[in-house]
Amino acid sequence: MSLHGLMSVTMGVPNVEETAAYYADFGLTPQAGSWFSTVDAGRQLRIVYAPTRRLVEMRVGVDDSDDLGRAAASLARLGLPQAQQGMSLEAIEPVTGMRVSLDVAPRVQQDPAPAGFYNGPGRPDRQGRAPGFLRPGRVRPRKLGHAVLGSVDYAATMSFFVDGLGFKVSDRIKGVGAFMRCSTDHHNVLVLAAPVNFLHHTSWQVDDVDDVGRGAFAMLEGRPERHVWGLGRHYAGSNFFWYLKDPAGNFSEYYSDMDCIVDDQLWTPEDLEGARGLFAWGPPPPASFLHPDDLAAMMTGAHTAR
Repeated sequence: MSLHGLMSVTMGVPNVEETAAYYADFGLTPQAGSWFSTVDAGRQLRIVYAPTRRLVEMRVGVDDSDDLGRAAASLARLGLPQAQQGMSLEAIEPVTGMRVSLDVAPRVQQDPAPAGFYNGPGRPDRQGRAPGFLRPGRVRPRKLGHAVLGSVDYAATMSFFVDGLGFKVSDRIKGVGAFMRCSTDHHNVLVLAAPVNFLHHTSWQVDDVDDVGRGAFAMLEGRPERHVWGLGRHYAGSNFFWYLKDPAGNFSEYYSDMDCIVDDQLWTPEDLEGARGLFAWGPPPPASFLHPDDLAAMMTGAHTAR
């Protein structure tokens, strides 16, 4: 595909400093200009002021100017304005008001993580203590994997990404949402039907399930109120997950072992229903994951940071 990756997101929150401190704890590296970087992909999160929590901007990588031209033509067919300047094309998602920029940029290259050794029946591959929990230092996310946003018209938002920008649908939650990709990862954007436009969560890749657990454990030491949902394994995408909550009310996810779709002909999207669209195993999701506590306040304009 001409699109090759989710490069960065800009998150708007009412409490910038407090939220920024959280993502530093989460393992992202602070940079100039309110940016945070990951190990493999550089600056991938920017935190700015907004009266309610929302996704302000998303940057998506493309290979060349021809890719920008194809996206511009598709957006024009949908009657959506766009502006091209140099090696970037900008458009506004018409439902949420989020700005999306397609940028000609190099593809992110990731060095393979060290192989995890896990013993199994008749397979004593690992000798001695398990190395996963003996790793030194805090967990540092390798890259931004995906963002999930609520939309008051999820079908229109999905059309913007798929018919306008060229994302591909990996799976659907029947009548509720769509998992879409701009890379070989199972999904880079999930759009969900919601009573108000908002950012649900951002998701950050770590090496393996040990780092999912180590990262969450460190975040929860002395701060149990950050816990939301985990440890578990999703069905859509197959990834291990653990969700935490930032001070603005957004969820953040450590994940590992995401499905990769390297040949579109070998993947068939499914229409998922009920719990299957959420998880394969793990504790049941809390009600606040499906319907965040501050949605009513955001709908009435009475939202305050938590």
